[in-house]
Amino acid sequence: MTTVFLDFYRLREQPFGVSPDPRYLYFSPGHREALASLFYGIETGGGFLALIAEPGMGKTSLLLQLLERLKGSIRSAFLFQTQCDSRELLRYLLGALGIDSLGNDMVQSHARLIQFLLGEASAGRRVVVFIDEAQNLTDETLETVRLLSNFEASNRKLIQIVLSGQLELARRLKNPLLGQLSQRITVLTGLKRLAPTETLSYIRHRLDIAGYEGPEIFASSAIHLIAQRSQGIPRNINRICFNALSLGYALGCKGIGKKIVQEALNDLSLDNVGGKTRSGELPSSGIAGRPALSLDKVGGRVFENRTLQTAVLFALLGSLATYFVAYRGAAVVRSSPGMNVPVDSAVRMPAAFASPEPANPDAHQTTEKARFITYIVQPNDNISNLCEWSLGHYDEAGLAELRKLNPDLINADHIEVGDRLRLPVRHSN
Repeated sequence: MTTVFLDFYRLREQPFGVSPDPRYLYFSPGHREALASLFYGIETGGGFLALIAEPGMGKTSLLLQLLERLKGSIRSAFLFQTQCDSRELLRYLLGALGIDSLGNDMVQSHARLIQFLLGEASAGRRVVVFIDEAQNLTDETLETVRLLSNFEASNRKLIQIVLSGQLELARRLKNPLLGQLSQRITVLTGLKRLAPTETLSYIRHRLDIAGYEGPEIFASSAIHLIAQRSQGIPRNINRICFNALSLGYALGCKGIGKKIVQEALNDLSLDNVGGKTRSGELPSSGIAGRPALSLDKVGGRVFENRTLQTAVLFALLGSLATYFVAYRGAAVVRSSPGMNVPVDSAVRMPAAFASPEPANPDAHQTTEKARFITYIVQPNDNISNLCEWSLGHYDEAGLAELRKLNPDLINADHIEVGDRLRLPVRHSN
């Protein structure tokens, strides 16, 4: 945007850009509720959280605002690239957390992630991963994401994951094949379209942030038309206002009336976007012709609005640092010298993340050190699979190694969900 344009309207910056900017986020009642839900979910240690809304509603800006409010209190990773497979997603995650992925070796990458999470837990820091546009993830990759949530101690998750996506994500989560994932979502929230009466407040808010001081730029008739034709979607409001201001500048008009907005609409050809609605009406939520999202039907708990609003008001007024107390564990994972990492008595680790190399009882005398992690048996686990995952092979030697680590393992053919087994995990100095 040229300086001449900004000077013409007495603005410091362009108020109607389409790039996510948390400064410009307009807190409608729906946006406040969604932010409160996510904030409260992270504070209470929920493993999976989900934000679902149609395109253009400000999901990314809301997540960036949440990150800003949690700044300094969590270790976070924000993943935008979701058209990827499981290996690529893991590599993106490690990179976002500042961890060297050491090429494409999945086993080494998983081991490094485990080591990182344990270190953050010992320092009393939460690790929160935000995955934007999550509806693009394949079922296989979503299953990999689910497995990440298995990292936990007896009283807390070692990693929290926030999935953000379009309405397609809600449909995907209803698929029985993803039942285990949807059941782990503890907070699910959405964003509703702006009501017609909120359009003026939304436009004023963005103009104020951009530094505008003066009389109303948009006439009431122009606001009414913008509200009607944008259907309450913030991104559509931005596009209409941007083009209307550009047209007004070209015509030398500092006041934007209905005629200029109509001309901008003709240029944008928004008539067929978002479906048809009766004049003056705006769908409250959902895509035109579809029912509004039912936020209480996807697995997991949805917190009551009043409880959330009260909780977030107190939480935001207080110092965020008070929520993050140094993490005190009851046991120490066996590791290399000088690396006694305090954790709780067991860490739940998905079997697929175990190291394929055999444990070495004398690891402290070798260059590559081994440590052990307690694995909680999950449904469909068996000894042969655990040997393959942790040792890279299933034979007499592998079985003997597991028996050595687990002297109480009497019947290798009979393990039950909830049993605890020691599996070796290697890391490098």
